Amino acid sequence: MFERANNTGFATPGSWRVNTGTTWLVACMILGFHHAAASQTISREQLVFLTAEWKGERFPDGRPRVPDGILARMRKVSIEEAWGVLRSHGYHSQFEGDWKTIHRDVPVVGRALTAQYLPTRPELAARILTRGHQEGRIGAMNSWPIDALKPGDVYVADGFGKIHEGTLIGDNLGNAIFAKSGNGVVFDGSVRDLAGLAEIEGFNAFVRGWDPTAIRDMMLIGLNTPIRIGRVTVLPGDVVLAKREGVIFIPPQFAEEVVVQAERIMLRDLFGHQRLREGVYTPGQIDTRWTREIEKDFTQWLIQNKDRLDVPRATIEALIRERSSRNN
Repeated sequence: MFERANNTGFATPGSWRVNTGTTWLVACMILGFHHAAASQTISREQLVFLTAEWKGERFPDGRPRVPDGILARMRKVSIEEAWGVLRSHGYHSQFEGDWKTIHRDVPVVGRALTAQYLPTRPELAARILTRGHQEGRIGAMNSWPIDALKPGDVYVADGFGKIHEGTLIGDNLGNAIFAKSGNGVVFDGSVRDLAGLAEIEGFNAFVRGWDPTAIRDMMLIGLNTPIRIGRVTVLPGDVVLAKREGVIFIPPQFAEEVVVQAERIMLRDLFGHQRLREGVYTPGQIDTRWTREIEKDFTQWLIQNKDRLDVPRATIEALIRERSSRNN
């Protein structure tokens, strides 16, 4: 029925001979692709259904599009601050740690574009590759997610933890990723060409390991579909916040709340640290529930410094209104 022509793990054009009649229909039924818009993806309707809590703008394929301004503000958010907001909403499994990174202090923040890989099954890999090429996809399957990237995206891949021969990218694809998205990657798998990847200014990778081998015996089974990264279920459009502690995946409907809460905490910290340096209050007064006197002082400090603080004016003014009403 088919014949494998190489051992790279990804079939090349003309390297398989496939009976594309009833086997194609069976494959579609088994994988649920009969509703898919393009190879390995789900339909816009399905993606909207899976992310129904998001009421904002979407990409044409249905993926939630958290605004660029929120993503920019998210870079200042700590993992703990984001975790606290998500925990308060009952989301207890959004963080995954134990990563290796190219750079220790280069965060990766953006919208998740997801990909799921499985160990290669020859006849299935052949059909997927053939269909992809018929639909206009170019080259090997591990390049398809890169072709789909938009500015601000983070390529997030479930590579089932494979390290040896599980290298989803090298420095060539790393440069392509950064050119398309201006961002880095999160792979439950490995990469190669560490030295070359490290030369891409602004790029970072959160991966399980490094390996010199080329990718082999892996096939792309899902693109912009729900995936699992460690203990986290990741949906397309989730906001990725990756820092040296690890990676937290923020459902888009909570992204703005996360940044606003983090900014409020930052303002309190700035005020508290300043007053401690000035000797106005003791550590025991600041590092506990504030008295009414300190709360009033904080409100006046916000009013006096609102044009100098590196926080959106709207956040500061909303906080001033709330506190003025409370203090009165």
